[in-house]
Amino acid sequence: MLVLGAVLIALVAGGLGGAVGAYLERNGGIEDVELPQAGTEAKGREPDSVAGIAASALPSVVTLHVSGSDAQGTGTGFVLDERGHILTNHHVVDPAGASGDISVTFSGGESAKAELVGGDTGYDLAVVKVSGVSGLKPLPLGNSDNVQVGDPVVAIGAPFDLENTVTSGIISAKERPITAGGESGDRSDVSYVDALQTDAPINPGNSGGPLVDSKARVIGINSAIRSADSGSDLESAQAGSIGLGFAIPINQGKRVAEELINTGKATHPVIGVTLDMDYTGDGARVGTKGDGGAPVTKGGPGDRAGIKAGDVITEVDGRPVRSGEELIVKTRAHRPGDRLELTVERDGKERKISLVLGSADGD
Repeated sequence: MLVLGAVLIALVAGGLGGAVGAYLERNGGIEDVELPQAGTEAKGREPDSVAGIAASALPSVVTLHVSGSDAQGTGTGFVLDERGHILTNHHVVDPAGASGDISVTFSGGESAKAELVGGDTGYDLAVVKVSGVSGLKPLPLGNSDNVQVGDPVVAIGAPFDLENTVTSGIISAKERPITAGGESGDRSDVSYVDALQTDAPINPGNSGGPLVDSKARVIGINSAIRSADSGSDLESAQAGSIGLGFAIPINQGKRVAEELINTGKATHPVIGVTLDMDYTGDGARVGTKGDGGAPVTKGGPGDRAGIKAGDVITEVDGRPVRSGEELIVKTRAHRPGDRLELTVERDGKERKISLVLGSADGD
């Protein structure tokens, strides 16, 4: 019996020793566990990195909270000058109406009331102004004519009210003819944009925010997306980004912003013709006398250049035009006084027409 007891004790002791050894092997001994971790690094980043671009641009980007009698919304804007002018989309401030409130929140958390300086539905741009705010940092403006497909870009905004959100991508296409708005069939409320296309993720709330280049200069104003549903602007396309975002080129934005600040309204370049928007052929067809009104404005740019009722405009400056909307987009991309070279079909024959754009005040 004593021998058996000794054997049992030895077996139990051996079992305990094995368990303790396995535990120590798994857990590295009996001391507290301390996991390895990288040390503290410098917080600065290369200026042309996404983090460096964001650090440079964020202090100039604001979030707008807009409320009116029957609508409210959130959007983005950016500081134009030290006087307090901020550029955004017209559809961002539109819910305020004539008597609503516009509040601006800066990246550091400070807030201020803003007043509408002027807006234009056709360009989908608006300028608001804050007063009594010191230390404003204007965001440098780039040149959208210099942009090339494949250039890296960074978008900053407040998608779904998430302020100071930064996303990155590239310019995936240029000169995309985009129309948005006019949901109730009112063409006077339609925005026409010869847009920069980007795959940088932008979503509802990014509207009016800057699309910046590798030097943190604004090259576009984020304004529309194509989403998985049928929405084509940042208000209705609640399904979110699928990598097809569109920005108003800053060269157009700069001109419109200057006009809104200086005069309260923007001018639209015009050809001086009424288009047949129901025409389904290739090109933009000038209306006929039977369509009502004068299809070619007497003494206007089109009349002086020799455009006739029923003409079909197929090219602008050598680039194809496929519809009336596309002709308006390409026209709006220019300034009043610019010269366009048009290709026109009349009675089955093609002819070239040189035309100087006129000017009309926006609504």
